[in-house]
Amino acid sequence: MSTTTAPAATRVTIRPVEGRSDARRFLDFAYDVPYYQGNINWVPPLRLDQATIQNPSKNAFFEHGRMQRFLAEDAAGRVVGRIAAIVNGMHLQTYDDNVGFFGFFECIEDYEVAAALLDTAADWLQSQGLEAMRGPANPSLNDVAGLLVDGFDKEPMLLMPYNPPYYRDYLERYGFERSMTMWAYYVHRHYLDASRLERGAALVHRRYPDVTVRALDMSRYDEDVAHVLRIYNEAWVGNWGFVPITPSELKQLEKELKPVIVPDLVYFVEVGGEPVAFSVTLPNLNQVLKKLPRGRLASTGLPKMLLGMKLGAVQEVRMPLMGVLPDYQGRGLDVLLVLATIQAGIPMGYRACEMSWVLDGNK
Repeated sequence: MSTTTAPAATRVTIRPVEGRSDARRFLDFAYDVPYYQGNINWVPPLRLDQATIQNPSKNAFFEHGRMQRFLAEDAAGRVVGRIAAIVNGMHLQTYDDNVGFFGFFECIEDYEVAAALLDTAADWLQSQGLEAMRGPANPSLNDVAGLLVDGFDKEPMLLMPYNPPYYRDYLERYGFERSMTMWAYYVHRHYLDASRLERGAALVHRRYPDVTVRALDMSRYDEDVAHVLRIYNEAWVGNWGFVPITPSELKQLEKELKPVIVPDLVYFVEVGGEPVAFSVTLPNLNQVLKKLPRGRLASTGLPKMLLGMKLGAVQEVRMPLMGVLPDYQGRGLDVLLVLATIQAGIPMGYRACEMSWVLDGNK
């Protein structure tokens, strides 16, 4: 594959990642971006997770997708940027729109480096027969996705993006236009008034006497996760950018979340004993992960992280998922899920929740 050279202030060569050494340098650069150094709001992503996400033999995404990573090097051979060009097979199967993606984008504060990386990703996607490029997606919208454009003064929640402010400028200068705004709503218990939710929940129960709410049952964890997959893939089908989660992807997610999931923060609404809606709320483990140097999890790291959760080091939660089957939308069942989460979460010591992300067009 040919290289791309930028006639820039920082003379840079772009080349594909080849072999373990390049893969390690690609991974390392996420922790070397100058903007993150000394930034109290940046949370180093867990290195083990990042390695797994990018590994075709360990990530179920690669059953239908493929990816080519690239490194940007300066004249001295130092890495100054990275990018991945991504073909999402499920997206193409769903939309047939010839759209490819870019992700894992990081670069120093130099527009010419960014432009050279984006040129290379675009060229590679074009060589795969695709006609448009969208991102960031790492590697899909079912993973960490989107570009942070406001709120740089706050630590990101678990599985939410954080990036230098200049990335927005660079992408817009390159010619990208905003495809969708993804909102994150944050509420602290100090400002919480649950009275309207309580009245709404009472009204729902009066109108629909056969509606019940229950928490995740760990004794039938696999069965409940299957309910999540079924409801998610039906409830989200009309949403912008939605791509179904495959059974293999769900199995991988199920395995990753099981050690850290809190059963009393995952709820199902049932009608006549059949789940028709769900919500998933996760402890914001970033409050613990930010203490790990360069995202490295030592042999004692996971037990310490879990202990930190129990000792109150994690005081926030994030609700990343909620779904209601189409036939039951508009009945207020979401109120039951939110209220149950509040009523369980506050006694457990959680002080705040971020509900994210919510599409701008999702009324």
